[in-house]
Amino acid sequence: MGILRKVFSRRTLAYATGGTALFFGGGLVYLNSGPPYPVPSKETRRPPPPWTPPSRAEMLAKLKASGAITTLTKGGQDAQSEEFDLLIIGGGATGAGCAVDAASRGLKVALVERDDFSAGTSSKSTKLVHGGVRYLQKAVFELDYDQYKLVREALHERRTFLHIAPYLSEMLPIMLPIYKYWQVPYYWAGCKMYDVLAGKENMESSYLMSKGKALETFPMLKSDGLVGALVYYDGQHNDSRMNIALIMSAVKAGAVVANYCEVTQLHKDANGKLNGAKVKDTLTGEQWNVRAKGIINATGPFADSVLALDNPSHETIVQPSSGVHITLPNYYSPRTMGLLDPSTSDGRVIFFLPWQGNTIAGTTDTPARVSRDPEASEEDIRWILEEVRSYLSPDIKVRRGDVLSAWSGLRPLVRDPNAEKTEGLVRNHMINVSESGLLTIAGGKWTKYRAMAEETIDTAIKAFGLEGRVKNGCVTRELRLVGSDGWSRNMFIGLIQTYGLETAVAKHLSENYGDRAWTVCSLAEPTGESWPLHGKRLAPQYPFIDAEVRYAVRHEYAQTAIDVLARRTRLSFLNARAALDALPTVVDIMAQELNWTYAQRKKQIDDAVKFLGSMGISPALAAAHKPEPIPRGRWENLMWSVRKTGAGVWNVFWPVHETKESFGPGRSKFEAGEVAALRSAFAGRARPVGDGEEKVKAEEVVEVLKLVPSYSEISKITKKELDYVLNEAGMRGQSEFDFDEFIEISGNLKEILVAPSPKKHRSRMSIPVEKSGGGV
Repeated sequence: MGILRKVFSRRTLAYATGGTALFFGGGLVYLNSGPPYPVPSKETRRPPPPWTPPSRAEMLAKLKASGAITTLTKGGQDAQSEEFDLLIIGGGATGAGCAVDAASRGLKVALVERDDFSAGTSSKSTKLVHGGVRYLQKAVFELDYDQYKLVREALHERRTFLHIAPYLSEMLPIMLPIYKYWQVPYYWAGCKMYDVLAGKENMESSYLMSKGKALETFPMLKSDGLVGALVYYDGQHNDSRMNIALIMSAVKAGAVVANYCEVTQLHKDANGKLNGAKVKDTLTGEQWNVRAKGIINATGPFADSVLALDNPSHETIVQPSSGVHITLPNYYSPRTMGLLDPSTSDGRVIFFLPWQGNTIAGTTDTPARVSRDPEASEEDIRWILEEVRSYLSPDIKVRRGDVLSAWSGLRPLVRDPNAEKTEGLVRNHMINVSESGLLTIAGGKWTKYRAMAEETIDTAIKAFGLEGRVKNGCVTRELRLVGSDGWSRNMFIGLIQTYGLETAVAKHLSENYGDRAWTVCSLAEPTGESWPLHGKRLAPQYPFIDAEVRYAVRHEYAQTAIDVLARRTRLSFLNARAALDALPTVVDIMAQELNWTYAQRKKQIDDAVKFLGSMGISPALAAAHKPEPIPRGRWENLMWSVRKTGAGVWNVFWPVHETKESFGPGRSKFEAGEVAALRSAFAGRARPVGDGEEKVKAEEVVEVLKLVPSYSEISKITKKELDYVLNEAGMRGQSEFDFDEFIEISGNLKEILVAPSPKKHRSRMSIPVEKSGGGV
């Protein structure tokens, strides 16, 4: 009794209560003590001080000046000042991050990119800034310290994004639907460990959600068997806009950057050490030399091509995998909640995320070959659609026609050349310095670009003897990127009040340009309408405006229409068909800025149409709908009028009866007037049945559709495809169909008719998630 009295005494209970409260209270404060959103002030009402970066021509002149050096004497201060400390090859996330880090330390930096900045992997990611929940799972179950370290480092870098570029990054809750009761504690423990690893830099704490709340939040979710859901937080960003922000921040810090400049040769001194490179302007063909004390190879999947310039017999280090994503309309997901499917049919993970007003779904990991513009295969697109279909409500028809865009990005899985062959692929990034002094950084993921850059520049300073050239240590953890200083979440209201923009346009500009949106708006032409006063849209359904094209050319080094459609704006990633429709306007505005001739404008359209053919729409259909350049000047307008008049006269005497061809799998199943044509064909073959309702026999469906011009290819439909359509519609085994059933079958068959045919089946080799160099 004495012991029980002591255990349950008031003092003991007070200690226990206080200790418990202190433990949970301290834990809550610790998990929520990270840096908050920027605090708005009166200063954020006003535009930031104006800044115009040096032009591309000025950048090229500085690169050429370094190549004019022939000798470097001990006292040759003038010649010495022209030589770069570092030449960075590659303008993706890693290369741009290295340029920011090195320039902010006071080094003289040059960066060259063969294509456009972020033209490769860095614009084709999952758009997540994350630690990787699957990496954590592998770390726990396989007791893998490297995986644990990778997750911890990525989680700490994740919060840095929100601090240095708050307008481009945001927190995103992601739902894990739970369909087994035993998964509740399993998922809860995993996500809580994810929170704890992030520590004071955690975003928000994960939490459980009841079945009813999950369906209220995500009504598209399959409810059959649903137990509940667990929600955890990760970050999301606009990858290519982030890349451009890094490039412009490097320029502001003094770096010299140039896109469309390819390194064709590496130069070595008498001791076999690298001291420069030959660079070619791929737009003009001009070549020159660049001198630098050290060279960094940050070309991602193309690292081996630069290594081959240094040593043709080098051992291959890159084994790329292909990550495929598709863009779906916004009605596929709520605007403020993502979804993670942790158990797909072959064990891979699929994210289902709201992004830029639409929904993106991906990704797959499949071995691939290195190419400049990888295409999303039809097999991968259909696989993603099948997986999406499996966890959405059965009353939602997931159609190929809802795929607005699709893209494939190469993820560089790397092998350390200094490691034993049995050690396999590097799970994280790899830094290697060759005998001649070529420093290669490869692998990794978007989330860790800053930490990778810091480690790379630390290595470069030691390897190239630059200790005396640096002015300070690494400051990129606190260095806010261009566009961040004068930005607040309410800045878009000032844009509306000042320039008379639509709310959607103002929010878009604020969230993609930060305080540079003021400069973008200053380039906007009046609409000529009562409202909005400024902001002519490039595509009616998206908030991209004409001023962004001018800004991209004048302030962000855009050189082609693809640069604007794919990377300065994200229109081609959101909707390839809308990008095709906007193409003539974009080319016309760029022609005003860059003085393009008619032939140059036509070539820009040809190149852009070819590129859009790799974005999930049929290349043949993209080419068939290729637009013509908008005529400029009296002569072009005269020739355009003559051609139009001639075509009209020709059609009077030799009319051509054409049916409107559907542009790939359509958002709407039927073109204008097509339902009426189907009704007429149905009425011609239907017969009344016992109840007086007219129906058509199952074996006559294909014959009836042959009477409709837009179904001229219906004979290509196989019995297997017809059975699939009937089974999906729940009509398999029926001998007759009424008109409504006939219309549903017709729409489903049309999707098969216009969808791109998958290539010959290839075996899918799933890349283990723990080996993936970027994302999941």
